[in-house]
Amino acid sequence: MNKIIILLLLLITVAAYSQVEKYGKEISLKEKTTISKILSQPEDFIGKTVLVEGEILDVCAMAGCWMELKSDAENQKVKIKVKDGDIVFPVEAKGKSALVEGTVYKIELTKEEAIEYYEHVAAEQGTEFDTETVTGPITLYQIKGIGAQIK
Repeated sequence: MNKIIILLLLLITVAAYSQVEKYGKEISLKEKTTISKILSQPEDFIGKTVLVEGEILDVCAMAGCWMELKSDAENQKVKIKVKDGDIVFPVEAKGKSALVEGTVYKIELTKEEAIEYYEHVAAEQGTEFDTETVTGPITLYQIKGIGAQIK
């Protein structure tokens, strides 16, 4: 009897960990593109819909409107951004794996806009930001999330 109970608990635990939470639209793409490939040639991907996968490094604590995915290459990450309220990524997803479909886009910021952007990000994360670290205009590449699966 004890063996049956242990087996049932084990099965329940495995089922709980293999659950996939879905957000937004159903993922339609089958072929994944590595984050490193997108970041190595970002201009080639602007306006294209891609399917990426990675560990969730961070999630917007204020509105769940973005999450950052770790790249397959060292020291790289990409931000997945959604319109506030369209999709809400849970903060608890940090450390989990995500499969995301979305469209690559570019943001060009002046030095002043970049400082304002990084100050906003620091405020969201409750961290300090040194404005001296921004020395000029910047270009960001992000993915506008359409649908996601988190496991």
